[in-house]
Amino acid sequence: QMDEALASDQFKVYLQPKYSLKTLQPVGAEALVRWLHPEKGLIPPAEFIPLFEKNGKICRLDMYIFEEVCALMAKWENMGRRQIPVSVNLSRQHFRKPDFLSEFSAIAERCKVRKELLEFELTESIFLDEEQIDVVKDSIRRMHELGFRCSLDDFGSGFSSLGLLKEFDVDALKLDRLF
Repeated sequence: QMDEALASDQFKVYLQPKYSLKTLQPVGAEALVRWLHPEKGLIPPAEFIPLFEKNGKICRLDMYIFEEVCALMAKWENMGRRQIPVSVNLSRQHFRKPDFLSEFSAIAERCKVRKELLEFELTESIFLDEEQIDVVKDSIRRMHELGFRCSLDDFGSGFSSLGLLKEFDVDALKLDRLF
């Protein structure tokens, strides 16, 4: 039902604010996706994200969310609102496609969103895939060349080590709540 859900805007972006512990002011946000199904109601991401990861449709959803975020940020800019950085999740499946970042860059440019306000969140598990380590390192380097930021999400949820941080040039680290 994903194609129909995308076509009819059933996937909704919710922004979870990030606050400064010093000033208690919002300093950014994380884009979260929810599926508002016309018959089943609100479907939590834990129910559809693993399925989309398995069937390969997660990249389409990521692109849709990224476009929605860029469109929202462009709207804020046109309204004269203060811009804050927004992070979006990026599935490990994107890394299988060479130069996947050019598509994201084109969307940001089309929407006239400053790329330094956009951050890709990569889950810890992608950093543990021995076969993709060089691809991930190169992709992070490319993100920075294009002007995007990058964060490591869910650090401490698996077999993480502090040595991992030395290997990858991420801009932010998000600790898993279990950590």
